[in-house]
Amino acid sequence: MPPLKLKKGSSKHSAYDLKDPNADYIERHTLACVVSNEAGVLARVIGLFSGRGYNIESLTVAEVDHEGHRSRITVVTTGTPAVITQIKAQLERMVPVYDVHDLTEEGASVERELALFKVKGTGNDRIEALRLAEIFRANVVDSTLESFIFEMTGHSEKIDAFAELMRPLGLVEQARTGIAALSRGNE
Repeated sequence: MPPLKLKKGSSKHSAYDLKDPNADYIERHTLACVVSNEAGVLARVIGLFSGRGYNIESLTVAEVDHEGHRSRITVVTTGTPAVITQIKAQLERMVPVYDVHDLTEEGASVERELALFKVKGTGNDRIEALRLAEIFRANVVDSTLESFIFEMTGHSEKIDAFAELMRPLGLVEQARTGIAALSRGNE
């Protein structure tokens, strides 16, 4: 079977890998959207990304205004500057979207993620897991004779580093919330 003949900018790995061959560089942006808290809004926002082949690295959603029935969607995505501009413009045109902020461009912001880690182990592995948890400021939220569940908040890189250190000590399972972010300052 002859090898695939691909055009420049395409990939043999995925049909959704629609890279622009003329793109300068890929940026990571955190977008915060205030939307109506009603059925189907999240599906429409996600559909905007998936329908155009844009990747979502992190997604968090929660109701932030109970009386006004509004939710905040925080999306971390990557793309060229032109793609990021297009994503923001398309989000702003959606009817249930009230407000779109690019926290990456608007200045300093605070980003955090919550993670839970289940670590099984006995003996020295158990002692080492507790020692590392103390260094990383992870809290023990559940303990049995065979396992711990640690809770940790911080930057994604910190959570990734903790997970890598826990793997050889008996990391069984992890759950992560995705990034929550707010801009710093008065606004």
